[in-house]
Amino acid sequence: MCGIVAVAARRDCTDILLEGLRRLEYRGYDSAGFALIDRAGQLSSHKTLGRVAALEAVQMATPLSGGTGIAHTRWATHGAPSVANAHPHVINDRIAVVHNGIIENHELFRSALTAQGCEFASETDTEVVAHLIALAIEEGGHDLVAAVQQVLPKLQGAYALAVIDRESPNQLVVARQGSPLVLGVGLGEYFAGSDTLALQSVTDTFIYLEEGDVAQLTADGYAIFNVEGQPVDRGQNRLALRTENQGLGGYDHYMRKEIFEQPARLQDTIKGASADDRAFGGNATELFSQVQAVQIVACGTSYHAGLVARHWIESLTGLPCQVEVASEYRYRNAVVLPNTLMVGISQSGETADTLAALEHVGVENVLARLAICNVDHSAMVRACELVYLTQAGAEIGVASTKAFTTQLAALLMLTSRLAHHHASDTLATQNIESALQELATVSDQVLACDDKIKTLARRFTNKHHALFLGRGIYYPIAMEGALKLKEISYIHAEAYPAGELKHGPLALVDEDMPVVAVAPDDLLMEKLRSNLEEVRARGGHLFVFASEKAGYQSGPSCDVLELPVPSNLAGPIAFTIALQLLSYHVAVAKGTDVDKPRNLAKSVTVE
Repeated sequence: MCGIVAVAARRDCTDILLEGLRRLEYRGYDSAGFALIDRAGQLSSHKTLGRVAALEAVQMATPLSGGTGIAHTRWATHGAPSVANAHPHVINDRIAVVHNGIIENHELFRSALTAQGCEFASETDTEVVAHLIALAIEEGGHDLVAAVQQVLPKLQGAYALAVIDRESPNQLVVARQGSPLVLGVGLGEYFAGSDTLALQSVTDTFIYLEEGDVAQLTADGYAIFNVEGQPVDRGQNRLALRTENQGLGGYDHYMRKEIFEQPARLQDTIKGASADDRAFGGNATELFSQVQAVQIVACGTSYHAGLVARHWIESLTGLPCQVEVASEYRYRNAVVLPNTLMVGISQSGETADTLAALEHVGVENVLARLAICNVDHSAMVRACELVYLTQAGAEIGVASTKAFTTQLAALLMLTSRLAHHHASDTLATQNIESALQELATVSDQVLACDDKIKTLARRFTNKHHALFLGRGIYYPIAMEGALKLKEISYIHAEAYPAGELKHGPLALVDEDMPVVAVAPDDLLMEKLRSNLEEVRARGGHLFVFASEKAGYQSGPSCDVLELPVPSNLAGPIAFTIALQLLSYHVAVAKGTDVDKPRNLAKSVTVE
């Protein structure tokens, strides 16, 4: 993985390819490249290590042009980041291939192909696919479409592929299985990309390929074939293009901009929907009334959102709720309670592990599947009976900020609707409604503490480890705070339930280990206070993010930042934003790449 752009056009397509790659930069990557077939029928390519800007510089120095082309940003899976391992992979100056996903049986083919005399220039699984397609054409006598169709059944794993052939200069062939790929429809030109955002500079009309599809694109049109090789019509979808400004808008980094967008995005996510089941789908009222249990599957930051939701759902609706990491859930025989609502959470709606987990569970005992997602028409949205779209807008920074808090808002909305059907006390629903209405105001008030948080952040710049503590619903918020710090500042950070300190983590505490505590004014306040005294007694330095009414005071080895948190239901979002700002300012002070942290990808479309 990580991003594909492909074009079949009558005009030069280099600018389209490069713009598409720029739009995919938010995903995270380590190298980039493109290949073109020019008017003379020659195939040529440029590949670089690093950013798309480096690829653009090479193109300016040695311009290539052509109407048929494929481009790629790579996030390393097989083989370290290098020009040799970058895509496209070109075979015999004739076949060029880009690929997202992982081919699990590539080593078997590599050995067999090497024995046949094929020479490999990279360590990637993708080059194996390129050699197989080349052999199917050169030895099997197949055209490009037939060659791809012959090779695909041999592959185990996940793929989105785009292929061009010098001997068929006006066409490209794409295919998908387990990795997202969308077609774009233009006037006298057709496109393919990893998501619609990559193509929105050239079209607003898209076709969503299904599992196993192969598509042939030329400047004159397209044909789609299903997994059996039969022609199919997948239908065109015209999307309203986002008009939001995707530039920095005066901010130094996208992450900072996206942190400060949260009040508006939270308001957009809950607007007009809190009192209506229909926001989740036309038959949500009937389904919600039948729910007897909730099962949430998600990965990374979205998993933390699910952990918060478990507290809300169980305490306010009385329904049992389980939350699991999707990549683990899919590989065990889970017991699903009768009339379970399966909830998948994903910013992109293309997270491979979450999609697989939703598909892993059989229909027995599953009442319905609900996707909480930020991208309309994504694979998860198309796969689920119920959908709630967050309104985070495009999130460019790799470390999730507004996508996470809008997921929390959507999950609180879900809790509200389930409470409406299942809670015996109507006060629960009323409290949730009040909390939803104050989210934007609370967020604005926390953002006003930015300068104070920036001052605290300077104390972390020379640290190598940090410990985050929370209790109850605030333990997953501590987990999210630790994840953000490690993602963008590269400081090793762990989160623990504060009550677990004495069961091991206290061994790590010394003057060089900052301990960040999430300290709301709730029923566990005094318990947490005692846990924090255990840290101070062992020479640790506390950084306490506390509610104004919690009664914490700064002192020796203890810095307290008071936050305006008017209700416990709004608290998780308020504390999250404060911890986002902490991580951001630490990363800026350390000079790391805030928006594109090393080794990470925004949309994880491989297992």
